[in-house]
Amino acid sequence: MLSGHRVQLTTDFVPGAPGVYLTTPRPPDVLTAVRRDVAAFAGIAPRGPAWLPPGRPDDDVDVATWLQATPPARSVPVAIGSWDEYRTLFGGFEGPGRLPYAVSSFFAAGGSRAYVVRIVHDEPYDVLQGRAAGALGLPTSGGSGVKLLARSEGAWGNALAVTLRSAARPLAIRSATGTEVVVDPSTSVPLGALLRLTRPDDVQLLRYVERADLRPDPQGPAQRLHLLLDTALPGPPSLVELVELSLEVIDLDPALPRVERLDGIGLRPDHPRWLARVLIGESTLLWPDPAWAASSIAPPDPSLEPVAGGPFGGGSDRWQDVVPEDFWDPLWVPGDERPGAGVHCLAELTDAGLLVAPDLYDPAPLTPAGDVRDPVSLAGPEFQLCVRPDPPPEATPRPPGLDGLRLDPSVPSELDRITAAQSELVRFADQRREFTVLLDVPLGLPPGRLLQWRTSFDSPYAATYHPWLDVAAPDDDRDDLVRMNPSVFAAGIIADREQRLGIPRGPANQIAVGAVRVSTPVPEVLHDVLHPAGINVFTLDRDGIRLSAARTLSLRPELRQLSVARLLTVLRLTLERELAWVTFEPNSEELWGRIRRAVGGLLQQFFVAGAFAGAKPSEAFFVRCDRTTMTQNDLDNGRMVCLIGVAPAEPLEFLVLQLMHEPDASVRVEAR
Repeated sequence: MLSGHRVQLTTDFVPGAPGVYLTTPRPPDVLTAVRRDVAAFAGIAPRGPAWLPPGRPDDDVDVATWLQATPPARSVPVAIGSWDEYRTLFGGFEGPGRLPYAVSSFFAAGGSRAYVVRIVHDEPYDVLQGRAAGALGLPTSGGSGVKLLARSEGAWGNALAVTLRSAARPLAIRSATGTEVVVDPSTSVPLGALLRLTRPDDVQLLRYVERADLRPDPQGPAQRLHLLLDTALPGPPSLVELVELSLEVIDLDPALPRVERLDGIGLRPDHPRWLARVLIGESTLLWPDPAWAASSIAPPDPSLEPVAGGPFGGGSDRWQDVVPEDFWDPLWVPGDERPGAGVHCLAELTDAGLLVAPDLYDPAPLTPAGDVRDPVSLAGPEFQLCVRPDPPPEATPRPPGLDGLRLDPSVPSELDRITAAQSELVRFADQRREFTVLLDVPLGLPPGRLLQWRTSFDSPYAATYHPWLDVAAPDDDRDDLVRMNPSVFAAGIIADREQRLGIPRGPANQIAVGAVRVSTPVPEVLHDVLHPAGINVFTLDRDGIRLSAARTLSLRPELRQLSVARLLTVLRLTLERELAWVTFEPNSEELWGRIRRAVGGLLQQFFVAGAFAGAKPSEAFFVRCDRTTMTQNDLDNGRMVCLIGVAPAEPLEFLVLQLMHEPDASVRVEAR
């Protein structure tokens, strides 16, 4: 047996024999190919998650303790499904990075899902670094104020404004004294709630609920909810109201103003919706300062007038500090349970199939020098006096550039640093064997140095593109064209082709959506040299700028086609994930037959889709799982071995995969 049986308890209603019986669920015999069209982008953004603890505190965990004990993660992958979602979370085109252009291009080309990682500088963590801060305007029991922080660093937080709003709802009370209020248990009054109590002389006071107990009613079988006040009153109140609090957060960003409202909050740590807990779990704009996370907040005035927070300030954009080394985690190793930083925070994602780092280095300004638009023509059908057009409006001031990422590929030492940074991404892809990293040929390299740069890479999990392309984003206030990485256009093309036509179709011969000009036209004689070297070239075409090839950076001829390399990745991941149920099955003839049928069915689907060569299935693939693929030693040690051979449409020769179940309860697929 491979492992023990997995059983579940079910209740069978059988006449004459009711009871609980043990049944073994039958795993599905139909395999579904994993998805690989999801792209992950890592780059510079004006806002977005960074330096945040992973997850959120459980309901029974003290927030202050959690904040102190949970180290923050420098990088946080965020799933998005549209350009609008990106703008809401990460801002628009106002920063100096190419990340927004990359994400916009991806969705414009047909991509439907992506992950975004905001890269910030790696340095000793301080909760206040680069973050805007403001005050709520109420003291705490510890004597300090309630400082609210922008959720992430950046000057964007300086435009925040907060207001605490209150509303009172009368409670139907059964009885009341100076220390206790009794209500029906159906009344929802949580521990730590704020009550407004009106005395017979119309004086209003605010008190917290110190304890809430259910007790039997001495006058009947029903129960009553007894609310003990934190501070006694001079006498019983004539009116009791529950104060419902909400925090309104306004983001005055001129490009995308927004309002966030957090309802039902509490001002004490024992409240189920304690303000610090709600900010951590629900807000997209604010974060609590740990200094007050364990302290109660003083209630507002009994008149319940809105409490406006103090102005936010102190937020700063520090993207000039980012360096290429911030794009990865030097301490990360495969299997590391610690959340990685940089691109390594993507290690635990199972659906990311592409990786693009558009801001890995900054070879040139976003807007190329000397890019002048055609002047506005004032010509008409009749001669007129010469009219001098109005001068163009002054360009919008731009923030400081990416000083730490500014590397000139024409300088040998800086080209070496670019190559080393790209090699780190390729190494990560080789370690994970789950996604393809898309690289850019460094901008402006002459042919000889370009081919020399190419010799630094050998991986079926990487592809490179040339030359850089210029775009004009419709939502950007830059007047000139923007020079963009060719890899971002390739990501959109790959995602679109695989969604529409499936992974067997090579992602090439397709127009780059939004590209209007190539930075350096590639003559045919040079193209003839670059193509065999595995450099995918964007060429000028009468219909636009077209991607002419889809090759990997592998030196193995059978893995040079990107569609073939990604097809084998899909097959391997599908088998490893979809056949996990093998762990719970006896190593028998029945299991081997089921594996042959399940794997054969999956390969038949790919054969029908045109992924394999051959006129019939027997010429396209084979699946062997019987005593010829396993030795007696394998059987004695609980090891099942299944050989799977496929003949991709290119190349024509068979590539053999070996599916093994190891005694450590893992399913592994290897190429032979």
